[in-house]
Amino acid sequence: MSSDLSGSVALVTGGSRGIGRAIALKLASRGAHVYVNYTSRPDAAEEVVAKCRELGGSADALGFDVSSSEAVDQAIDEIKKRSSKLDILVNNAGISRDGLFIRMKDDEWQQTLAINLTGAFNCSRAAARLMMKARYGRIINISSVVGEMGNAGQVPYVSSKAGLIGMTKAVARELASRNVTVNAVTPGFIETDMTHVLDEKVKEQTLANIPLGRFGQADEVAELVLFLSQKESSYITGQVIGVNGGMHM
Repeated sequence: MSSDLSGSVALVTGGSRGIGRAIALKLASRGAHVYVNYTSRPDAAEEVVAKCRELGGSADALGFDVSSSEAVDQAIDEIKKRSSKLDILVNNAGISRDGLFIRMKDDEWQQTLAINLTGAFNCSRAAARLMMKARYGRIINISSVVGEMGNAGQVPYVSSKAGLIGMTKAVARELASRNVTVNAVTPGFIETDMTHVLDEKVKEQTLANIPLGRFGQADEVAELVLFLSQKESSYITGQVIGVNGGMHM
């Protein structure tokens, strides 16, 4: 199957590290011009841009806060000015504020939802205006396996990721008539900076619940995102697809 994205323009939020970085590199390596979004690490974003170019692709770093609708609108306008269009949006930006929910502070709850869920809403709404006019687009939301099955100690994160699944299905129905597909990817335990800081006992317990017996790699998530970004995925929309080693079936 072809995976040529030549001429396509993509935006990957939270693209400076982890899963977002892997997605940005994958799309760029297949010919897409990738805008690598970041909030606080311009150096990391520029490193991804340089790597994209090493792989033969093209990319630019674009700093903005996804939780600000004004900042998002300005960023999408900038993409329109530079590239005239936006074919692919990957809503990957996310944070986690963990702890028992009875001790969770209001701002920890609000900040998590603002970035993980409202951020995806802001970006999707702004991008959809371009995609609907072009009558083509791919929106891919990076949710999480815990958004499907729940997880103790992560109430804000789980809630935001579950909300992202619902948003995926609703937006998919609204945009289908304009040939814009919207899907969600739910990674399981993927080896990234976010998971490296977890206690070893937690990692061991998690591994015991993964039928394939190993943790996933960011590139394995990126491969699925690549497929959903292509024209060949045109009959897939409103779907939630797991990359979790069988952790949730």
